[in-house]
Amino acid sequence: MARISRRIWLTGTAIGASQLLLPHTAGAHTATAKILDTKVISWQPEFYKGWPTVARRQDGELLLVWSGGRESHICPFGQVKLMRSHDGGQSWTWPTVVLDGPIDDRDAGVMETANNTILVTSFSSLAYVPSLEKAEKASQGEPGSWDPARLRRWKAAHGRVSAEQRQAALGVWMTRSTDGGLTWSRRYACCVDSPHGPIQLRDGRLLYAGKELWHGQRRVGVCQSNDDGQSWQWLATIPTRDDDTHADYHELHAVEAQSGRIVVQIRNHNRRSAGETLQTESDDGGKTWSTPHTIGVWGLPSHLLRLADGRLLMTYGYRREPFGNQARLSIDEGRTWSQPMPISSDGTSGDLGYPSTVELADRSLLTVWYERMKDSPKAALRQARWQLD
Repeated sequence: MARISRRIWLTGTAIGASQLLLPHTAGAHTATAKILDTKVISWQPEFYKGWPTVARRQDGELLLVWSGGRESHICPFGQVKLMRSHDGGQSWTWPTVVLDGPIDDRDAGVMETANNTILVTSFSSLAYVPSLEKAEKASQGEPGSWDPARLRRWKAAHGRVSAEQRQAALGVWMTRSTDGGLTWSRRYACCVDSPHGPIQLRDGRLLYAGKELWHGQRRVGVCQSNDDGQSWQWLATIPTRDDDTHADYHELHAVEAQSGRIVVQIRNHNRRSAGETLQTESDDGGKTWSTPHTIGVWGLPSHLLRLADGRLLMTYGYRREPFGNQARLSIDEGRTWSQPMPISSDGTSGDLGYPSTVELADRSLLTVWYERMKDSPKAALRQARWQLD
């Protein structure tokens, strides 16, 4: 299931331009990354924001979704919010609410299909309930007791629906818009969940690599849609390494290389190579998959992007010192990856990450992540603009 525990952040100070050289590794190439600027882009600092995804539409508009309206990392208030940029991330609009179910709505993904349909994904959670129940049992003034106003807020949010309705609200969800995001469908179930949502393949199908949460067999694999995301069907299960359990595979993301090869990366919490990103590949359109294998990358979860020149880019959170976010390049469709390029490395703890990246019209790159920074208990959204040579 998607991980509820997350750690990684960055400071609010802008990072100046810097040059980072990637040495040769087996099968990799040398590249230079130049960080142009880094800044906080979120509004409403009184709310905690988490687990965003950025996407670039065919007309160049940027869409950014995340879990907002939050009091903390785990709470009953999460909503999926969206804001837009019409100038390549230089400025962002005021956020709007896209999804707001009766329990906590968490990680948000977004994409635009070839038909200009916008799809937004999320999953709902009751992970806040143990904290609420513990607070309800604590006497005022005892260690661990809450301020009465906070306890009333949580109880009021939790009590919006019955216990049965809360269980029914657990799910992996999608909503779609066919008018550029002005109006949205009712949320509907969509097979699997992963933080950054589905992708579109060159044959027109939508492919969603992820994990069944709350219902079904809790499989890890891929679903497909042949009707622009209106319905989803299970396509294939991703195998499990010897001595691994699929229960410790989380937060997948996919990309299609120029040849049609599909690469999926996996957040791994099995004992072997714990904390590393694993990878699996398909050369038959997603029908069968290789056994997941290590790629020598510590950090997670990852987002994958095919650049205009055909190279693959992975960006991922780096949740140990120096805390931040990193990127790597592949020139051979994911068979090998370069040494890391730090996108940010000024984090103060592990409550940060979930970066995703888009390529802008001028071939520069924009990466967005969430981060609880040193000067605030509420996580913010942060972005970096950067270039590759």
